[in-house]
Amino acid sequence: MIETNRPAAAPAEDEPDLLRDQFRQLLRYRRLIGAGVGIGLLGGVYLGVSTADTYVATADIVLRAPTDDPFNPSLAPDKAINIGSERQVALSSSIANEAAKKLGVSSADFSALRAGLQVTNPPQTMVLRFTYTASSPAEAAKRANAMTEAYLLKRQEALDVTRDKMVKGYQEQRDPVVKQLEELSKQITGMPAGPARDAAYSAKTDQQGKINTLNGNIAKLQALDMTPGRVTSTAVPPHGADGPGLPMSLALGAAVGLALGLLGAWVRLVFDPAPRSEGDVARALRAPVLGSLPRSKADGGPLLAAGEEDPRLAEEFRSVAFRLAYDSRFADRRRLLVVAPRGSSEIAAAVAVNLAASFAETGKDVLLIEADLRTPVLASQLPTDAAGRPRWSQSQGAPGAQHGDTEWPDGRQLLVDAGESGSFDLIPGERVRNVPRALTSQRASRLISEADSPNSTVVVLAPPVLSYADALALVDRVDGVLVVCNPGAVRRTDLSRIRELISGAGGTVLGTVLHAPLPGEKKRGLGRAPKGGDPAAEEPRPAQPAPAPPPGAREPQPIPYEVAAADAAQHIPGDGTDTVALRTVRTGRR
Repeated sequence: MIETNRPAAAPAEDEPDLLRDQFRQLLRYRRLIGAGVGIGLLGGVYLGVSTADTYVATADIVLRAPTDDPFNPSLAPDKAINIGSERQVALSSSIANEAAKKLGVSSADFSALRAGLQVTNPPQTMVLRFTYTASSPAEAAKRANAMTEAYLLKRQEALDVTRDKMVKGYQEQRDPVVKQLEELSKQITGMPAGPARDAAYSAKTDQQGKINTLNGNIAKLQALDMTPGRVTSTAVPPHGADGPGLPMSLALGAAVGLALGLLGAWVRLVFDPAPRSEGDVARALRAPVLGSLPRSKADGGPLLAAGEEDPRLAEEFRSVAFRLAYDSRFADRRRLLVVAPRGSSEIAAAVAVNLAASFAETGKDVLLIEADLRTPVLASQLPTDAAGRPRWSQSQGAPGAQHGDTEWPDGRQLLVDAGESGSFDLIPGERVRNVPRALTSQRASRLISEADSPNSTVVVLAPPVLSYADALALVDRVDGVLVVCNPGAVRRTDLSRIRELISGAGGTVLGTVLHAPLPGEKKRGLGRAPKGGDPAAEEPRPAQPAPAPPPGAREPQPIPYEVAAADAAQHIPGDGTDTVALRTVRTGRR
């Protein structure tokens, strides 16, 4: 016997499979991606239109530091010039004022004149690049050249002012020393020879040295080359607009918008509590996905799928049944509990019925037990025949059990005609006053133990596991659990909680069957209430105990907790009571 699933962890996936799975999940958020592309296209249109009449002219200036020997390689102009400060000076208002005088720009257009200028410095160079943007090619070149001329002029003036101040400072230091030297020379002329005259000569020599030093500094400053720089590239009118053009702008906008849309979809995916792939479901339940029900081509169909009406659906149920049959944990005991997470159990009922038919098709003696004692409906929805007395009633060991017994199971059994698949036995559910006592009774335990007989299989349908504790009361006797859910209407935390509850009760999740949303589930979304209703109305409330029927009267059939309004008018003739039909089962792949 081959064990097809591992309860401890989901099957490992290689990196390419995970990447493909994540990409498919991102494509589910087509609205976000489309919104991102739309925003990008709008930005591309704006960029293309705004830059259609924009022209850019460029001029380059190489800065020079003042030097007395421009051919000396040891002089480093990059240390004498702070290129960052010079760039800020080029963008200052003083340069713009000087350029405005040359261009004849009024004070009202002064701000626009400054706004069109950009000054950059190419790395590892002493070059300032003046870039001017204007609405016409000639204007752009004219203003760029005016800005460079104004900058060179202002820099020349600043260097001249600095040199003149330094020369004036040296002259102010030299003039007092010259006067002192003249007075000392007069004194030496009238002094007699001796030590005093020698001291005067020494002082005269010192003062003469100071004067020579100051004169040398002044001569050095006056000999400096004060050229501020030279224009290496004069601005010329550009041949075309600066913008990338409308086609290129649209392409860039679409690319950026697609990136933004994918980023938004990824963020939405990260914070989405619902499982968006079969891998997420398998990881949350630590059990494989045994099947995904295809979408029915017809608008509706019976609860029991027929191979001729929908062969894909019938084959999917057979595939799930065969995978369970080759699972050693199920094959050892042949007991299966079918449950839904929460909400409606319509699809879970359809899965339980069709799996019973698939097992019967393989030659098994199948017993389907409807353990949903709160909303039992299978007896009214399946083609049954109560004329025969199948062997399941004989093993109940309840002599004298009547059809109207208030306890469940009361010995009533039905034979379900599954068409070409054969037939199987059904123990229908009944409304009881104490559901936990009925599910844990000895008669219910003996009924489930029929799977111990050779060539026998028992399928048990229970209410949603997160809505009621009925399924957990059956886990210790059934062991194997099949979860039927819509991945878009359940949270990953709910699936993890289901696994913990079932494991804590001594059972094992054998696998999962996925299906498409029921009518109305897409509009509700996760955690939302139906429009115009109470938020608690999304989940079924526990059924209240029905009042005791009058003596001799039959207990009416229960009404399902989720029925369509159109189905409420359908009455099934039988024993004189009205039974509301199940909503048409819609199965499908997300």
